Amino acid sequence: MRLAILGGSFNPVHLGHLYLAEAALSFLDYDRVVFIPAFHSPFKPEASGAADFAPDRFDMLAASIAGSPGFALDNCELKREGVSYTADTITDIEKRYRPEGKPGLILGDDLAAGLPTWRRFEDILESTDIIIARRILVGEHSFPYPFKQIDNDVINISSALVRERIRTGKLWRSLVPEGARTIIEDRRLYGYSGEIPADEAGENPRPEDSPRTAGRPEEAVTRDRVVKVENAARESLSAGRFLHSRNTALLAWDLCRRFGLCPQAGYLAGMAHDLGKPLSEERLLELASGDGEGISPLERKKPSLLHGRAAAVLLRERFGIHNDDVIEAVAFHTEGRDGMGPLAKAVYIADKIEVSRDADPLLRDMASGRGRAGNGDSLDGIFAMVLGSTVDFLRSRKLDVSEATVRLLDAVRKRNNR
Repeated sequence: MRLAILGGSFNPVHLGHLYLAEAALSFLDYDRVVFIPAFHSPFKPEASGAADFAPDRFDMLAASIAGSPGFALDNCELKREGVSYTADTITDIEKRYRPEGKPGLILGDDLAAGLPTWRRFEDILESTDIIIARRILVGEHSFPYPFKQIDNDVINISSALVRERIRTGKLWRSLVPEGARTIIEDRRLYGYSGEIPADEAGENPRPEDSPRTAGRPEEAVTRDRVVKVENAARESLSAGRFLHSRNTALLAWDLCRRFGLCPQAGYLAGMAHDLGKPLSEERLLELASGDGEGISPLERKKPSLLHGRAAAVLLRERFGIHNDDVIEAVAFHTEGRDGMGPLAKAVYIADKIEVSRDADPLLRDMASGRGRAGNGDSLDGIFAMVLGSTVDFLRSRKLDVSEATVRLLDAVRKRNNR
């Protein structure tokens, strides 16, 4: 997986940010761009209030890239707090994501001249490929260090411009993605008054104003349905749990592409797998009782184990999703069961070893196709290794392991020993 990093305050994210990320994917052949919102940029004055807007900036980014597997979102700088230094972030990203080759570091030409003054500049230069994108300059750039240049058009948008236009009641909605626009309006950010200028009235209808399709939906996994589920996850889960879900979705997408499964189905299942997490124990038992699978003594003792099965019921009842593979993957991502299909195995793997988890780097290498020969070459082999590692971890902590998980592990090991 070839990664590029795009950091910034994103206060707010605007279309120029997304355009630069798409340009990196298209022109330089990266597989994924990781958006990393700063807690406090060393280049922005405290007066901008970016740190105070941290949860909002994170949510605006998440809403703006919903359903886009080419984009990842990481909160490492928000978690560290303080001044966000790029060198620290690169070290963290390399450790957790384990990218193929050096990650790319996307910089606008407005910041590129000052790069030699950045903290640990030599480390940044050694560990990344510097990518310069046009923000204000036209023509070829010249800087005193190696770099690649994106041949992009200049889009004259800045976050400061967007904030100012919102504050003064001028036109601004066409400058930001729809997800960010909705959050700005709903939360009255940046001095938004709630009034829509006459020139903007009627454009870009809100999702709830759009006509709804009557009748039972098709079982195909469409981007529209994926985005609805992703937005529901973002609104109902904590920021950390949402980020885990999105990372699970991205790794499930990657595994599905590698092993010839439907990537959209993997992304949807990964995004939905923890929708039951915020529910009460009573609600979990109620929903899970309706799926016909029965409830074990351990599940009655610890209803949180039912959050996957409850989420699967919600997918059917709330979102009209009846894709059997997706439903199975969501329902059994916690305990697993013998006879799981390939998509369910991919989501189980992704849930356990995505980049925000404290997972064994060797398992991540196997999932990416860079692991040792043998078991790492097949989905079943990776699944067996991850399942065994998960059970070993639970037992080392003297935590309960469900009978279903034990039976599954025994069955998997018997098959592998034949």
